[in-house]
Amino acid sequence: MINEKYYEMLKKQEAFLSRKNKINEDFYNGIYDRYEYPILTRDSLPLTWKYDINKETNPFFMERLGINCVFNSGAIYLNGKYCLVCRVEGNDRKSFFAVAESPNGIDNFRFRDYPIQLPDTCPEETNVYDMRLTQHEDGWIYGVFCSESKDKSNPDLGAAVAAAGIVRTKDLDNWERLPNLVTKNSPQQRNVCLHPEFVDGKYAFYTRPMDDFINTGSGGGIGFGLCPDITNPVIDEEKIISKRIYHTITEAKNGAGATPIKTSKGWIHISHGVRNTADGLRYVLYVYATDLKDPSKVIAEPSGVFLVPLGSERTGDVSNVVFTNGAIEHEGKVFIYYASSDTRMHVATTSVEKLIDYTFNTPQDPHRSPDCVKQRCELIKKNLELLKKA
Repeated sequence: MINEKYYEMLKKQEAFLSRKNKINEDFYNGIYDRYEYPILTRDSLPLTWKYDINKETNPFFMERLGINCVFNSGAIYLNGKYCLVCRVEGNDRKSFFAVAESPNGIDNFRFRDYPIQLPDTCPEETNVYDMRLTQHEDGWIYGVFCSESKDKSNPDLGAAVAAAGIVRTKDLDNWERLPNLVTKNSPQQRNVCLHPEFVDGKYAFYTRPMDDFINTGSGGGIGFGLCPDITNPVIDEEKIISKRIYHTITEAKNGAGATPIKTSKGWIHISHGVRNTADGLRYVLYVYATDLKDPSKVIAEPSGVFLVPLGSERTGDVSNVVFTNGAIEHEGKVFIYYASSDTRMHVATTSVEKLIDYTFNTPQDPHRSPDCVKQRCELIKKNLELLKKA
């Protein structure tokens, strides 16, 4: 017998899921639009994932397997739908992946009946999260994610090892697990993303070299490396292409975000940068571009932040954080999917034209306060002179 509470909650949830999302008219920067509501929260997950709906075995309709949050989603456009492979974290702290789909990319996201069951090929693996999706020119959809396991060489109970796990699929339902990525000069890897095209006939990866699980140590920033065979993914050499720089938004660490977007002027990367504050680490998004033929060559670096947490986005499980590992370009429009404070998912929308303008026409960071104020004064002078002529 189905508990009547299930139908009561299902009705409320349907109203929540069907709610139309609106552009936030109080926000404007000319670069992208933000929206009034998150696109996914813990309340978006199917009730059948959390409750035993049988009245006999769950008379009080208690949560049996609770959900804490949904965030950090890879994204692709597939079969006419905007598809997110979300990180879902249960009350047990374990993360897993689940596919949510929308007809328009900004609201009405619905999860498929079951979460993704990855092939269990790594017995030491304890947790998985933050999958980047890449529709590769070889015909496969690849997912690259963080595979976390206990560091058995370290007696500290919290010591862990991060590796880049790789899976591939054609439909987001059936997944093949490939070996974890091996980078010969980096003991650990996080935030790894696969480039959508072959480079010199090889698979190209954006990496983030790390000395240990939390700190980058000698890791200098976002790396780039090639491997000839993705079924035996080994990178012999990593080249740092987006560096960590003192007193900038990438000072503490940085990492690849969404799969780079191909434009007429270059590959545009939306990545994350981290700096330390008196209140802990602050995660923001930033943008740079690389050459179309040589994606290891940076050709544009607009100054400063691209997107930061605002208002209620600043609070959550890990506060003062925005993070992206998924964006979709479709018919000239760009959907940037970002999580706020490790708790919920949002979308910001722009166009390829605007993204190109921002990336290639925003001044570069001169890295010193006197030069920064000089740069700003030149803008002010230009504007005041124009106003005088108006």
